[in-house]
Amino acid sequence: MARIIRTILAAGAAPLALAGCMGAGASIPSASTPITPSEAQQGAQYHPQFLAEFGGAMSGAQAAYVEQVGKNIAVQSGLGNARESFTVSLLNSPVNNAFAVPGGYIYTTRQLVTLMNNEAELAAVLGHEVGHVAARHSQRRQQAAQTNSILGVLGAIGSSILLGDSGLGETLSRGFLQGSQLLTLKFSRSQELEADDLGIQYLARAGYDRRAMGTVLASLAAQNTLDARLQGRNASIPAWASTHPDPASRVQGALAKAGAAAGGRSDRDLFLSRIDGLLYGDDPAQGIIEGSRFIHPELRLSFTAPQGFYMINSPRAVSINGQGGQAQMSTAAYNGNLDTYVRQQFSALGGQNSTLAPQRMQRTSVNGLSAMVGEARVNNGNSQVDVIVFAYEFARNRAYHFTAIAPAGRAAVFNPMFQSMRPISQADAGAVVPKRLQVVTVQRGDTIASLARRMAYADAQEERFRVLNALGSRDTLVPGQKVKLVVRAR
Repeated sequence: MARIIRTILAAGAAPLALAGCMGAGASIPSASTPITPSEAQQGAQYHPQFLAEFGGAMSGAQAAYVEQVGKNIAVQSGLGNARESFTVSLLNSPVNNAFAVPGGYIYTTRQLVTLMNNEAELAAVLGHEVGHVAARHSQRRQQAAQTNSILGVLGAIGSSILLGDSGLGETLSRGFLQGSQLLTLKFSRSQELEADDLGIQYLARAGYDRRAMGTVLASLAAQNTLDARLQGRNASIPAWASTHPDPASRVQGALAKAGAAAGGRSDRDLFLSRIDGLLYGDDPAQGIIEGSRFIHPELRLSFTAPQGFYMINSPRAVSINGQGGQAQMSTAAYNGNLDTYVRQQFSALGGQNSTLAPQRMQRTSVNGLSAMVGEARVNNGNSQVDVIVFAYEFARNRAYHFTAIAPAGRAAVFNPMFQSMRPISQADAGAVVPKRLQVVTVQRGDTIASLARRMAYADAQEERFRVLNALGSRDTLVPGQKVKLVVRAR
């Protein structure tokens, strides 16, 4: 979250405002129509905001490779000037995600690329997003949304291959979740399936294995299940995503549409050689999650999530999620007054027309840090929730805060987390080492178990290795085969 924090400290926490989004009466070009100047202008307007929300665009040979594959698959869409009109970005994000923006802007996160096992799967994911652009799905979603807010616009134009519609309509909840990568709203079930179909067509035209759409979705489903188990949550897509077909439900459909015959190329070894060394998981410059602990070596802070909760890190904030409530840790402009700072966070939660304010305020200290906590009980639909802002002063011009929401009377679940915030030493910061992908060749005598022990995790090493390499419970390795490991970068 460092990049966004630096921006906020420099410019303040003023909300973004977008203008000129497509109105309900606008006509939608057909799939064969080239990208129009107005679509290109719209995409260029939103592009910097998506880059900021998802960690920025990566550069170098790996990003250039992803861009090349993306533009090659875009040509298969039949859109005029596709190669020149599409912008393909590899995002520095630890979340498995890919999405598209009108005007030919398509994105995939580096984390999703590390989950892939060949170039055909990369082409499938990018082709899926090209399909959204070609079918003008974003424009249709925008017409339905009819909103000018940043949340509504990003929701209408953003397409994720994995997650579903948030459905969090209340202003309070929308403000609370801003900055989380779970925020980006998604397309309808039929639009996602149509994009799968188009992506498979593009694979065939480009000479790739058509089954790649199904296999990459299978890997996504397996990773989702493993993450859910490790985080102690339900593996099913949550209720707010119920309108979106999850990867597991799409696998068989994609494989059936691809046909039984293998056909086409996968370019596995080429792909693995190109992604070798790619950053895996959290970027230390944005902070890292180690089990239940979050550590930020640049900001020199650390905290621990409550038992039974899991965290998701993004450039803007760290979200903490569980059955007992939700929280996020972030920052805003600070003028040296914690009381004012806390009240400003309540006001921001409530939105522009809200009078949301703390009903109780208390000054305290936590691990040597001056702190202030504000609390309020508010109506949230047919129920009440407790809203807490717990802020800490790290310097005269620097503060961080938790915002937490829990059912009325149950916010104490976050107290251990509030009390765990602490500065860290330079030695602790220097001990943070990123993880990277390492491609190795299986040698005689190597087994899944022996290679999995080299994974940079203390738990579930073999499960992580199998999911990373799309290996089933009965699969084995053969000498000469290339596989991926996650190792500590030294």
